[in-house]
Amino acid sequence: MLSNDPPPQGIYVPAVLFFKEDEELDEEAIKSHVLRLAQGSVTGILVQGSNGEAQHLSHDERKRAIRLTRDTLDAHGYQHVLVLAGTGAQSTRETKQLNIDAKEAGAAYALVLTPSTWRPKMTKELILRFHREVADASPIPTMVYNFPTVTAGLDLDSDTIATLGAHPNIVGTKLSCGHLGKLTRLVTSLPSDSFATFNGRSDCFLPTLAVCGAGGIMALVNVAPRAHRALWDAWHDGRTDEARNIQRLLAHGDAIVSKYGGIGFIKALIAHEFGYGGPTVRGPLETASVDRLSITDAALLRELIAFERSIVIVV
Repeated sequence: MLSNDPPPQGIYVPAVLFFKEDEELDEEAIKSHVLRLAQGSVTGILVQGSNGEAQHLSHDERKRAIRLTRDTLDAHGYQHVLVLAGTGAQSTRETKQLNIDAKEAGAAYALVLTPSTWRPKMTKELILRFHREVADASPIPTMVYNFPTVTAGLDLDSDTIATLGAHPNIVGTKLSCGHLGKLTRLVTSLPSDSFATFNGRSDCFLPTLAVCGAGGIMALVNVAPRAHRALWDAWHDGRTDEARNIQRLLAHGDAIVSKYGGIGFIKALIAHEFGYGGPTVRGPLETASVDRLSITDAALLRELIAFERSIVIVV
């Protein structure tokens, strides 16, 4: 079996993937996005997480997106920024192949979603077997992705994830369930030098840091990478009140993004505020618009964007 280190603590982004109006990959917009995220001091970029519409892509498109991300980072001096790949599929066989593809395209880690097509059949024993078999065969370390919203309500408990954490090639988890109790149990049960527990939501980023979680892999980082870095720095520098105020902005921003369309809204907001990409998503998702914002929500987003633009990253 392989034995590997977990990804370093920090700020990761499940990057949205931009399409042209004909739904082909918009490579120029993708490159612009990757660069803005890297310039915002993210630790790593997750390609084909749920926000990257992985389930809407062919195997070839998945590999292209990973390779484009890695090549863009390397070409602009961001070799230190990690690339992770979402590789979960509905069969063990396909997931194994996606891990091989991810490695070949330049990913350093694979984030594996538990299959959910046969939800009533997914006992704890089958879940453990799936993740272990995938990890045994993977050429890169794997991480357990827990996101009940996209797995028909399948929500892995801390005991199951901790059991998987004993595997030498399973090196972390992303908890998009937002369950701080679960995160705390994992942080205090598994050594941080062999297993990294990441939160998946910006609205509980600061509480995650307070209980010594590894950081976050969070959708709102697509919009405000510098704001997340500012919170990280404030917390670790002991500027608690400043960190709390930034957390206020992130918590409201997270809720607003979800309220107005999730992936489609993130794309529309980025296009509106930063001048690249567009709102196109692949069906059955719907495009979204920034024009529907209430007065209160628009004001909160303006405050977040203004804060994001005010931050200077010192390299």
